[in-house]
Amino acid sequence: MENLVFYRKYRPQVFKEVVGQRHVVQTLINAVSSGMISHAYLFAGPRGSGKTTIARLLAKAVNCEFRKEGEAEPCNRCLACKEINEGRAIDLIEIDAASNRGIDEIRELKEGIRFAPTRLKYKVFIIDEAHQLSKDAANALLKTLEEPPSHAIFILATTEIHKMIPTIISRCQRFDFKKLTLEEIVQKLEWIVKKEKIKIEKEALQLIGLNCEGSVRDAEAILDQVFTFLGDRKEGVIKKEDVKEILGIVDTSVISEFVDYIIERKEKEAIEFLEKIWERGKDPYQFIKKLVEYLREGLILKINPDLKNSLLSHLTKEEQEKIKSQVDKIDERLLRYSLKVFLEAENKMKYSPIPQLPLELATIEVLKKIF
Repeated sequence: MENLVFYRKYRPQVFKEVVGQRHVVQTLINAVSSGMISHAYLFAGPRGSGKTTIARLLAKAVNCEFRKEGEAEPCNRCLACKEINEGRAIDLIEIDAASNRGIDEIRELKEGIRFAPTRLKYKVFIIDEAHQLSKDAANALLKTLEEPPSHAIFILATTEIHKMIPTIISRCQRFDFKKLTLEEIVQKLEWIVKKEKIKIEKEALQLIGLNCEGSVRDAEAILDQVFTFLGDRKEGVIKKEDVKEILGIVDTSVISEFVDYIIERKEKEAIEFLEKIWERGKDPYQFIKKLVEYLREGLILKINPDLKNSLLSHLTKEEQEKIKSQVDKIDERLLRYSLKVFLEAENKMKYSPIPQLPLELATIEVLKKIF
């Protein structure tokens, strides 16, 4: 266990350890405890939201040998639980549809499903990225889902539910997973640092949470990276500034200063400012990502000032006052136009041989726009 990365080391082993997705977890707990197990489930939602983790928990719960009637939590002590935890359960079949998307793989699955489980009570099939199955494979799977044997349970996971064929969706119990909130992510990180005895500021954990796009797995990976780099430091607590440096995060004050140049229509100063940012080693992509987020918050605030408490909760009091003063000064048309142009530049940067060029061109375009 010592060599495992955090997101594997601290993967939930019982339902109560799952952070977020309460609507999904509670429904599954009720189903397991009452014995109302469906033959097919569909977990849809963004990456890192816990789809595969909860699928494995469900597989473990229905096969647990010591689970009492009317309860749902797996014991993690019986042979079935241990085999699933260690990834050696013969009757838990995980298929990555991204690399096994053809008709041949589904035919093999159909052949295997006919046989009773070797060791467990149920034979559980987890098909990850199910939307990537070919058309023929999806149709073959459909026939299996229509009339599965009583010992089989299917759990399909997908990040792109709109690509799933409707007939498969209709034959599954569908659960929609959501991105985790900042509070939920920080809660999980605090639990990990307590277990690992890591000294780290709460502000640093919040910064990690803000930069993982609602994915608890990404947050755990970032925490792992930070701890690997700074964990053995002698001076003690890992600070917010340390996380910024490691991840190349652009500070909000830098973005707000750049926005001042846009408001004041200072083209020469804005370009010079960007050059200084690059000289200091800041990542252009991180800069424009933060800029788009900042402009979006400004636009929403311009349209509805009543949302400031929920929208700006991640900013300090000084940062909140700054963005509110900028919103009061800037023309809404310029704000909308700036957001549109910089968003387009962000997409272009992914393919540009000179990463900062689309951002610089966008800056000139915005500052030359007359309303």
